[in-house]
Amino acid sequence: MPKKPPELSALEVKRLTRPGLHAVGGVAGLFLAVSDGGARSWILRYSTPEVRYSQKGNAYYARRDLGLGGFPDVTLAQAREKGRELREKIRQGIDPAEERRAAREAWRVGLAKKISFEQAARKAHAAKESEFRNAKHRKDWISSLERHALPVIGSLPVAEIELPHILKVLDPIWRERTETATRVRQRLESVLAWATVSGYRSGENPARWDGNLKEVLPAPNKIRKVRHHRALPWQEVPEFMQALRKREGMASLALQFAILTAARSGEVRGAQWDEIDTQGRIWTVPADRIKAGKQHRVPLSDDALVVLEAVPRMEGSNHIFTAPRGGALSDMTLAAVLKRMKVDATVHGFRSSFKDWARNRTAYPDEVSELALAHVNSDATRAAYARDELLPQRQRLMADWARFCCEGLPGGDVVGIREG
Repeated sequence: MPKKPPELSALEVKRLTRPGLHAVGGVAGLFLAVSDGGARSWILRYSTPEVRYSQKGNAYYARRDLGLGGFPDVTLAQAREKGRELREKIRQGIDPAEERRAAREAWRVGLAKKISFEQAARKAHAAKESEFRNAKHRKDWISSLERHALPVIGSLPVAEIELPHILKVLDPIWRERTETATRVRQRLESVLAWATVSGYRSGENPARWDGNLKEVLPAPNKIRKVRHHRALPWQEVPEFMQALRKREGMASLALQFAILTAARSGEVRGAQWDEIDTQGRIWTVPADRIKAGKQHRVPLSDDALVVLEAVPRMEGSNHIFTAPRGGALSDMTLAAVLKRMKVDATVHGFRSSFKDWARNRTAYPDEVSELALAHVNSDATRAAYARDELLPQRQRLMADWARFCCEGLPGGDVVGIREG
């Protein structure tokens, strides 16, 4: 029979400072645990009331250590009182650790019922603040859920979201807008993962793809329709530029500038005068307007500078290409120019025209035109090669591109804005 430890006094317990477990007596299995760092806490060591069996069929009782609080916040007398209460429960067949776990789970379920999926989505969005590439990415993340998920499941308790709810969100867009639906699914999974680690739900993540949605939805790569931006064949760009330069208006100038710089529509429409270094012949596009999320420097050819010279500055506005009532041009303005000219191409498609021209008509390494397009490099060797931005090579490339685009055009032959 195990030797019964002596009952220590409060003063004796206070003097226990050596790291380890110290039996204090008074209640079977009551110990004062002292950590290497000197922290002290109470532990009740006991065997579970329920018998268990090993793989060999041998019966045994599992040993457990249950924390009763720190010392001296919990006094010796209080620890013994708690210990006696728990020993009585064990005698009645109740496992205190399991009882405590069930109480925590009940508290968690009660807490979860107080937070909706929409609340969880906004909290998860705020928690990811530092992960977003730029302001656009941050806005798109929550906007996609506001459009597609919140009207369907936003008011439901996040703890109650199950697979049928996820399918109700994704089914209407999965086949028709697969790329968007894929992003929405990823964000649903992210919100529910946040809710789980934050204690608002438990169990499997119903927005998970592998072993879950993968079994009930077609794979995105099997149904995604690859839609390339319609591009004008590079051989036809000079003729198009001749026609474009004859058109008046800010949109025409913006489109010319977009073509000559091989920039995206949003980058051009948002261009500011203080981003232009005319002496250095560089346009510096800030990271928040670049898809890759990194500042991009664009060499300006003579023809690109001529376009800028034709743009009148609007008083009180830093925008280069301004709308009639001030501010930036809308995203449809440049596309409308192409529509009126009956050209079957998109503004973005001229970037493809530029790339095809560079591959077919020049000897520049592919890295140079890729950097000109501000494409993200995933290849480590290219990334190392591109560390200096290859500005001298890109300056020559953009000058050659402008020369090609403006073949047969007299220098400076740009139609500006007709005065009122």
